[in-house]
Amino acid sequence: MFDQTPQILQTFVSKLPDVGTTIFTVMSQLAAEHNAVNLGQGFPDFPMDSQLTDLVNKAMKNGFNQYVHMNGLMQLRERIAEKAQRLYNSNINPDTDITITPGGTYAIYTALTTILQPGDEVIVFEPSYDSYVPNVKINGGVPVYISLQYPDYSIPWDKVKSKITARTRAIIINSPHNPTGSVLHEQDMQQLQDIVRGTNILIVSDEVYEHLIFDDLPHMSVLRYPELLERSFVCFSFGKTYHCTGWKLGYCISSPQLMAEFRKVHQFNSFSCNTPMQVAIAEFLQYPEAYLSLGKFLQHKRDYFQQLMQQTPFKPLASHGSYFQCYSYAHLSNESDRDFAIRLTREAGVATIPVSVFYHNEKDDKVLRFCFAKKASTLEKAVDKLKNAVISRV
Repeated sequence: MFDQTPQILQTFVSKLPDVGTTIFTVMSQLAAEHNAVNLGQGFPDFPMDSQLTDLVNKAMKNGFNQYVHMNGLMQLRERIAEKAQRLYNSNINPDTDITITPGGTYAIYTALTTILQPGDEVIVFEPSYDSYVPNVKINGGVPVYISLQYPDYSIPWDKVKSKITARTRAIIINSPHNPTGSVLHEQDMQQLQDIVRGTNILIVSDEVYEHLIFDDLPHMSVLRYPELLERSFVCFSFGKTYHCTGWKLGYCISSPQLMAEFRKVHQFNSFSCNTPMQVAIAEFLQYPEAYLSLGKFLQHKRDYFQQLMQQTPFKPLASHGSYFQCYSYAHLSNESDRDFAIRLTREAGVATIPVSVFYHNEKDDKVLRFCFAKKASTLEKAVDKLKNAVISRV
């Protein structure tokens, strides 16, 4: 056999040689093949607020269909600043501190692209959202991995201190946490503040699930801490807040100096975001109950799912936020979580996500992530399948 690779590709060097198709695509495709209930990928299957979609339609009919300002619609940024003041007592300048982005993941990528030079180290807590490490590597950075403490997935701050070097450029935090549903507390933020004080370390804070927090816990946003905000990029998502993940609209908040650098990168990538949706959300933000009620709404779904799952042999781990709850099957099977998730999809007809995929070394605690941001009928159907399946294989 001779090499049929085109000559131009024979010398091509991938920037992400170890990255293939994401587990979300793999499991969703497998779910479709086996007509399985998809509790893997994190998206709602219930409708968003019709008032918001009506406002988008209204904006389009009123002619808001051309480019909006590179930094985002000013009225929207003003409403975000008002919200930050109301919720976190944070004084945000809508002109200099906020940029509207095509999604929270884009905001995280742009922040890391803004700050990283080749060889810079970035502390990443695992299990971690799957974009963090590729974002670091593609910008020439070096991920420094720290495992969260199982089973509560808390941050081992002593280990963080031991990993700080002269090359440490950034720490990525995420609360409420994807994939585990853990949240940061006041003592965590104080520890972080103490660690970075007097250093050049920057913070990238993934807060896309800020309103999906349960059990009357407060969201410990970086926006509450002026000393941290000065060195942070804080990333948010309207998609998670308003059940419209397909809109891919979010925003980043930072200090004026850092945001000026962020915008240098942003202007040559997306430049501008969807105009009619910005107009609609700016108007919809006048109704704070739409996001303030979100925690109770999703907590009800978490609690209902937990109640249903008592009919199965899976053991729940704590979830205080996000769309997700993790369940252990360690007492049921010795299979790897990836193999177990695939078998569950094929044989039980329920798709999940194996948590090992969120670790660089595929650390396997025999845990699966379930998305409970679904209609009650979807959750009921999934649990019916699980309770009637042959799951154990020790």
